[in-house]
Amino acid sequence: MAASSTARSFLQVAATEEVISPLRVVQIEGLVILKIIKHCKEFSPALVTGQLLGLDVGSVLEVTNCFPFPIREEDEEIEADGANYQLEMMRCLREVNVDNNTVGWYQSTILGSYQTVELIETFMNYQENIRRCVCIIYDPSRSNQGVLALKALKLSDSFMELYRANSFTGEKLREKNLSWVDIFEEIPIKVSNSALISAFMTELESDTPVTQCDYDRLQLSSNPYMERNMEFLIECMDDLSMEQQKFQFHYRSLSRQQAQQQTWLQKRRAENMARKAAGEDPLPEEDPTNPIFKPIPEPSRVESFLITNQIANYCNQINGVAGQSFNRLYLMKSLHDN
Repeated sequence: MAASSTARSFLQVAATEEVISPLRVVQIEGLVILKIIKHCKEFSPALVTGQLLGLDVGSVLEVTNCFPFPIREEDEEIEADGANYQLEMMRCLREVNVDNNTVGWYQSTILGSYQTVELIETFMNYQENIRRCVCIIYDPSRSNQGVLALKALKLSDSFMELYRANSFTGEKLREKNLSWVDIFEEIPIKVSNSALISAFMTELESDTPVTQCDYDRLQLSSNPYMERNMEFLIECMDDLSMEQQKFQFHYRSLSRQQAQQQTWLQKRRAENMARKAAGEDPLPEEDPTNPIFKPIPEPSRVESFLITNQIANYCNQINGVAGQSFNRLYLMKSLHDN
């Protein structure tokens, strides 16, 4: 009896351990953020990526180290060398007793244009081997406006389920109640430093309350940033129009097929009535071999969802920068009048 109760309690504990708590926050060490910023700015405007290392502790994903990936061309041999480079780097870190558990990757972007199919496929590849992972996105162009443009993203569970099944039809999306805003989930970032580093930074802190970041926020010239955002926004609108044309063509083809099916059914029913009058067996009213009964596949809505997400991102950036620009202009006008 005691043995059975012990076994039952062990099973209960095992069952509770299987329950994965949702990811609440990504805790990044300050040194890791500095490495990411340095790598992305050195190669800007080229896009770069790197590996994130750390620990998965409950609802917190700790990022304690990172290393950059070498920039390479699209070639199978070079890609194999890149994989070997990652393994060798992680082996070296393990030898010096540094966290070498992969928790995701980081990448740079230009004006927030990161919502692509390639990003989703990378997430799916990571999810095959890692229970939970995140992607840290850093935008050097946005950071030049005096804002630390750093965000942590993960794919939503409902989106990953549909993506694995490759069923992005309107019916499936309505069943899951999934819209374009439900593709990515942004996880809050918490910067963590040891007590020694915090004390050292306090010693280095200057007496003046104004920093370089404060001066960057006072830049009056925002035209280049706004123009680039508008250009990218127009390109996304053109891409969305092309996606809508695909769906319009699909629905026209569906209507044309349904009309052909009705015409064929009317002819078959008239033929069956004649056969019935002649004492012959009626023919079936559906012919699977006939091409007009073959279902027309619905185009995937992934691209249109991503483009819509990207358009919303550009609009939010334009709105934010425009509002800050007006505030700076009114501030300068008041200073000039005084």
